[in-house]
Amino acid sequence: MGSAVASRHPRALAAAAGAALLGSTLAVSGQAPGDLFEVLPIRNTVYMLVPPDNGANLTVQLGPDGALLVDTPAEALLPDLRAFVETLAGTEIRYVINTSGDPAHIGSNAALAQPAGFVAGRGFGGVPATALGGPVAVPILAHENVLNAMVRNGAPSAALPSVEYFLPEKDFSMNGEAIFVYHAPAAITDGDSLVFLRSSDVLATGDVYTPDRYPMIDLARGGSVQGVINALNHVLRLTVPQAFQEGGTKVVPGHGRLSEEGDVVEYRDMVVIIRDRVRALLDDGRSLAEVQAERPSFDYDREYQSDVGPSPEEFVEIVYRSLESR
Repeated sequence: MGSAVASRHPRALAAAAGAALLGSTLAVSGQAPGDLFEVLPIRNTVYMLVPPDNGANLTVQLGPDGALLVDTPAEALLPDLRAFVETLAGTEIRYVINTSGDPAHIGSNAALAQPAGFVAGRGFGGVPATALGGPVAVPILAHENVLNAMVRNGAPSAALPSVEYFLPEKDFSMNGEAIFVYHAPAAITDGDSLVFLRSSDVLATGDVYTPDRYPMIDLARGGSVQGVINALNHVLRLTVPQAFQEGGTKVVPGHGRLSEEGDVVEYRDMVVIIRDRVRALLDDGRSLAEVQAERPSFDYDREYQSDVGPSPEEFVEIVYRSLESR
């Protein structure tokens, strides 16, 4: 157990990789590369990075084609992220997938898409050639609904995804691994994506699954409680436990701890049970205030109530409004 904890420290990871710390990075951040993130090796060359201040979890896959990044951190953290990638793999970030258009997931899109002195990479869902020297214009993939919402909301053009997909899924290969991107319709929003790294058996869910808080379903952006349940059931179809619901597929949530199938089952069941309780009260003609007074989430509040997610009352209202409009 102790060795596993020690291996999470980025300096230990860098030492294991046999790479020297970059002097320029030390000058920028005052830290060793990656020290601003909590770093957890998952499997093969795939890592989960947890930024400070409740930022969204990142998934990083390293290899000869460069680094694949699922979601991007706040721009202030980008130098540290780049240093981490350079230290472990001697490469650059070459491809990005946004699981949603939420600000916590797209913070350094613009800086990655149009770095100073960039060399244009290959787009249309392909992976940029690794022979390119220096910073590249990194392709950013997201569902078309993410692009449409960002345009409607006046997002800077540099931050917009440059590659979009509109079918239920998209697949490509990077670093010798099949990558599958699945649309999760009407879940947290109308543009959420699940990202499955097949041979590493790692699934990044974005905010569809957040084991440290109730789901922040955005009804105004096309989200729904049933869509979240459908997405969680999709996660469960993709995950496989090693034995007795332990081990097996690793699940990187939008926020919260690294998980496995059994954790997602508990979360899915929580959402289903609260939905069913609220639906029964709604069908009985209860008003929102009356439903909230019944406290249908009471036995889950201790585990999922959070300062950074919906309060129990807010989550019950989200579920009520979602069901009311069905």
